[in-house]
Amino acid sequence: MPIQKSHFFRTMTMCAGILLAMVALSSAQQIKVDKTNRAISITATDSATAMADTAIVHIGYQVYGPDSETAYANGSKASNAIAKALADAGVPKDAIQSESQNIAETQPYENEKLPPAEQAQRKFRVQQSWTVKTKADNAAKILNDAVNAGANQSGQIDWTLADENALEAQAAGKALVRARGIAEQMAKGLGVKLGDLIYASNQQQAPVAVDRIQAFLANGPVVKAAPAPLPLSLNPRKVERSATVYAVFAIE
Repeated sequence: MPIQKSHFFRTMTMCAGILLAMVALSSAQQIKVDKTNRAISITATDSATAMADTAIVHIGYQVYGPDSETAYANGSKASNAIAKALADAGVPKDAIQSESQNIAETQPYENEKLPPAEQAQRKFRVQQSWTVKTKADNAAKILNDAVNAGANQSGQIDWTLADENALEAQAAGKALVRARGIAEQMAKGLGVKLGDLIYASNQQQAPVAVDRIQAFLANGPVVKAAPAPLPLSLNPRKVERSATVYAVFAIE
């Protein structure tokens, strides 16, 4: 019985060693470059940029009340006023998405520097926020309309593209061209001629972070001037997408 167990462990050890060798060989074949395997494999990365044509505008409000009922009533008033302003601006309902909403008791430290009378009016707080998807050149107007309606926690904008797949495909195409250029140099060094592309795969990369405009209004209601202020001057940002391709070229 001990002999059989020893033989079993020796057999398993040999199998594990063969498996590791096969894995190592397979890995080596993927990066080996010579006249024997008749192929050159390259991994290359490139990027593409385009001016944003779409904006995701973040809007929201924060209001207070001496009790939860009053705070909720104030929140309801602000919420519906903002919704009406967006509707009046022609924003379709499916372009508006809720982000968050809550009512909570204000923590004592938040009001400790305020006069007692104001502290009494800020015992409860209601917050709500949305995202509004619109054309890039319409972002300033949407933000302005929302703020004038009471959205005193607004301002962040994500710049993006209506068709991101096209930009990603462009980045992948540029990466493939780069891969061929590298492969041609390697083939020249080996004294061989580079042949056709026989395999390629795209390794999706995370989107590059885009610039945002952060919230520009502090807590408290919006103080409306007369006449109403003009929209902020906003300029869309360029959007960048990167792609990494793994390409295998034949050697002639």
